Amino acid sequence: MKPNSTILALLFLAVGWCARAQNNNLCQGHYYQEAEAAEILKETQNRIAKKKEWENYKTVIQRGIRSGAELDPMPEKTPLNVIRKDLRNYGLYTVENIAFESRPGVLVTGSLYAPTSSKGKLAGILSPHGHWSKPDDYGRYREDVQRRAATLAMMGAYVFAYDMVGYGEMGDHGWIHRHPKTLKLQLWNSIRAVDFLSTLENIDKKRIGITGASGGGTQSFLLAAIDPRIAVSVPTVMVSAHFFGGCIGESGMPIHKSDIHQTNNVEIASCFAPNPQMIISDGDDWTKNNPEVEYPFMRHIYGLYGKKGNVAHVHLPDEAHDYGINKRLAMYPFMAKHLKLDLKIVRDDNGNITEEKVVIEPYDKFRMFNDSNPLPLHIVKSNDGVTW
Repeated sequence: MKPNSTILALLFLAVGWCARAQNNNLCQGHYYQEAEAAEILKETQNRIAKKKEWENYKTVIQRGIRSGAELDPMPEKTPLNVIRKDLRNYGLYTVENIAFESRPGVLVTGSLYAPTSSKGKLAGILSPHGHWSKPDDYGRYREDVQRRAATLAMMGAYVFAYDMVGYGEMGDHGWIHRHPKTLKLQLWNSIRAVDFLSTLENIDKKRIGITGASGGGTQSFLLAAIDPRIAVSVPTVMVSAHFFGGCIGESGMPIHKSDIHQTNNVEIASCFAPNPQMIISDGDDWTKNNPEVEYPFMRHIYGLYGKKGNVAHVHLPDEAHDYGINKRLAMYPFMAKHLKLDLKIVRDDNGNITEEKVVIEPYDKFRMFNDSNPLPLHIVKSNDGVTW
């Protein structure tokens, strides 16, 4: 399809904004000054006044993500070869260790949370984690990840908390996160995680959501932008016009810029319109301008579909970069509303949402492989062993 004059104007404008980096298609970190980023969004908003104009531009953005991540065309989906182990029952929910192969021999390890009592079909929620690196405060084993996964499970959803590339058990076996192709494999692993959720008994494939903070927030809006199976998205402390991610798994490949386009994470998150989406921001990181800059742009895009009510924003000006309790308390009702979950089971006698029934597990509980259950011989133990 040949782009119309409005889209061409947008593309030329976008290329112009990146003139300072003509020989480098990577847009990383604090790529823009805050005022500059706000002006770019304003210019884009002024030029896109109709849904068709946005749909055309969205196609360019989505193609840029897939192409920049080397996922265009999408690779063949090989057998998942799912392994399930060590089911634990904590009364209102269960936790089970999971591994599957996203590519031949490439394991994705994670934890599957599920309600112990449910009626009918279950929603599914992906829970990608951020890139915290302290061994005692790490990945999907963090207390905040366990609390939100278990609480959402009690509300009536399958929740899959999975390791990002180079983290968790596969990190123990030799994988690293700082690798040039991490973004490609991480996004592919998330696509295959949707495939895994889709294999579960009683899953409602039309009710699949995703939420994560920091790098998990980036993973949330990237997957939501390109995978039409995602129905609800809550990217937390990450949607920013001027900041493009501080990690190689977020901006280490040219997903924001090509020879014909330049985009940013706000436009990428807006590609999910008109589906339900909540962004959560704080006053101490690159999301501090969300109330005045990013959220109004997203409301404009949702308004083109007549769906402004489907995008929500919670700003916590006195909080910092995390997925803390107040952020989780904002997310639970949104997920409950749009994925048809039951909040009553996690309310206390005063009607307040509580996480007090969550059991925090130690790292050893999540381990899939050990001396009595060794890693299969065909499993790839380093990033460079992936075959596409």
